[in-house]
Amino acid sequence: MFSVRYRYLFILLLAIYSFLNIRYTVGDKLFDFDVPFAALFGTLFIVVFGIWELNRLAELRLTWIGKKFNNRIHPLIILFFISIINVVVVCFITMEALYPLLGLPIRIETAHLTLLVAFGFRVNLFLNCVNAIVYYMDRYKRIQLEAEQLKKASIEARLEALRNQINPHFLFNSLNVLSSLVYKDADTSAKFIEQLSNVYRYLLYNQDKKVVTVKEELEFIQSYLYLLKIRFGENLIIKNEIKTDSEKFYIAPAVLQMLIENAIKHNVVSKKNPLEIRLYSQNGSLIVSNNFQEKAIKEESTQIGLKNIQSRYLFLSNKEVEIQNSEGRFSVKIPLLEVTSA
Repeated sequence: MFSVRYRYLFILLLAIYSFLNIRYTVGDKLFDFDVPFAALFGTLFIVVFGIWELNRLAELRLTWIGKKFNNRIHPLIILFFISIINVVVVCFITMEALYPLLGLPIRIETAHLTLLVAFGFRVNLFLNCVNAIVYYMDRYKRIQLEAEQLKKASIEARLEALRNQINPHFLFNSLNVLSSLVYKDADTSAKFIEQLSNVYRYLLYNQDKKVVTVKEELEFIQSYLYLLKIRFGENLIIKNEIKTDSEKFYIAPAVLQMLIENAIKHNVVSKKNPLEIRLYSQNGSLIVSNNFQEKAIKEESTQIGLKNIQSRYLFLSNKEVEIQNSEGRFSVKIPLLEVTSA
């Protein structure tokens, strides 16, 4: 609040208000000696200005000051106690400057200083009350904005998940593969249909769930990977090396599928350049990693798939989804979750 754009205007208005208030309550008898109106207004203005500006400097360094107290004390409380010191300093300097201005000997007069400090305390209390109101209004607006952003991200994540779950290209490609299998290998065709059914049954039953067990996700991924292997053959190398307590830990549904789909979408998958996707567990996380061989002609992307996975985990835990792209490999680390109920 103290760094507001039009603060000098507010300082002037507050000084004018204070001057008029004193003028019509005690006249020019604020002290036990005569003070011309101009000098009285100047004194009040300097006090208001000094308190405001010193509080502004303290507010700018509040984060640093808070760290000295290990952030255990509310910043408004810290600022208030600093502002009390500011009041005493400003009033003392102003009072000592007023004496020679009026032709009086410089001295430390407790009674005079007490009157000016009392005025300064009232101004300071008013400013701190306004500052607290502004602080909590800003915080409330920020929380509302963050909630809206998370809500929007959640909706986008669900839409993206649903879009991937019923991806028409995946279904079209699967049906193409199936049509070529029907006349060649009836047994493989039957298994292909079974695995395709498992994939869509899982997506249908779990699309509204926040988490599923790793066991459920891995069973779904096995069916999904079977379809991909039939489609791409030796052009796609899948290494599923996940070893963890699959019934103890949980994961957001279809996350592994989305990451595998993302790898296939953005990388070359060919006999000359096979795509290798590795799934493994490490230090309480599941990692999906692929060799990075970006397509010359990039497919249209919404650019929100990975961000939405990260947003989904903001709702589920304080653990972050980590994305790494180095040494020719692209990796996404998904934290395993422990919950009491799914």
